[in-house]
Amino acid sequence: MKSRDNSSAPARKLRVLIATVTAGAGHLQAAAALQEAWTALRPDDVVEKQDVLEFTPKLFRKLYSEAYLKLIEHSPELWGALFRKSDDQEKLERLGRVRQTLGRLNASKFVTHMAEFRPDVVLCTHYLPEEILGGLKAKGKLQPWPLVVSIVTDFEAHALWQEPVVDFYCVAAEHTKARLVARGVPADNVVVTGIPVSARFQNAPARKAARKQLGLRDDLPVLLVLGGGFGVGPVAEILTALNKFAEPVQLAVVCGRNQELLRDLAVVERKHPTQLLGFVRNMQDWMSAADLIVTKPGGLTSSEALALGRPLVILNPIPGQEEANSDFLLEHGAAVKLNRVEDLPFKLGQLLGEAKLTGLAKGAKTLGKPEAAAAVCQAALARLG
Repeated sequence: MKSRDNSSAPARKLRVLIATVTAGAGHLQAAAALQEAWTALRPDDVVEKQDVLEFTPKLFRKLYSEAYLKLIEHSPELWGALFRKSDDQEKLERLGRVRQTLGRLNASKFVTHMAEFRPDVVLCTHYLPEEILGGLKAKGKLQPWPLVVSIVTDFEAHALWQEPVVDFYCVAAEHTKARLVARGVPADNVVVTGIPVSARFQNAPARKAARKQLGLRDDLPVLLVLGGGFGVGPVAEILTALNKFAEPVQLAVVCGRNQELLRDLAVVERKHPTQLLGFVRNMQDWMSAADLIVTKPGGLTSSEALALGRPLVILNPIPGQEEANSDFLLEHGAAVKLNRVEDLPFKLGQLLGEAKLTGLAKGAKTLGKPEAAAAVCQAALARLG
């Protein structure tokens, strides 16, 4: 989306609340990207980024954030069943008042903070803030009422994202927009912006420069293995499989905040040159240096890779949102998917050095939207204007 002339945007100083939730790292990363983008566009505005769970009782916070991680790690099939069962707009509408009331009561401190902050616009990178806002609007509270924007952080919009309180939606792709429109959202209220990623992905170094900066060889392919922000997934199994790969490669493995995984991997001997990393703040450099990214297809991770035109090898997507992301990436020729980790060496042998890898990279670049965060902010300013 092209930059708007600031003369058409509101002249007064705006108060912007970016509301997110710690339930997977992607929602937090999208919120950070939006804060960065809004501040760059309008540095005089008052911009706050808040994790709604920080305002809730400790038990509720623990259950909400940890239950999701435990479920996808130990019972992904159960999570998938819950995801599909709850993806029913009619059922959720019948439960709407109950969900709004529970959200408002558990986040009463957040409600108080909202009343004190008096935002002009609320950007939601998770559906829980939307539920809370729905409860507030039903009670006639929070005057004047802010513009409410829902930023869907996957390539498919689950029914939970769809709340009457939302003024408009910012989504990843036309495919995502079509889902919301099919479920009754007016087409004018859905804007295809892409999923917000940091501006660092617009300014990432070229592949050769990134490798030099990170101490990687320039004469060997680089495979980047990602365990997500929380270091979940079959990372250890992937490295075991890669030990059987005959061709020379170099590996960079990001374990996120999972220190136990990092320690376990550090004591194993590797066939290929391997860098083991914890949580990294320069993901744009590591992705830029890579030829292929082996990962689970979270919405944010996928969007970061696409922004740099880096193809993905998808393994063990979480049933539910990641399966939907996987389908989208495969359909558009930006990824390949493996059902079993042990097939990884064979698939890499087919990809590396072949024209197919170039085709996948082209597909990824076509889908990439590195300016998505700015596009969301500009869409909100246009509505306010």
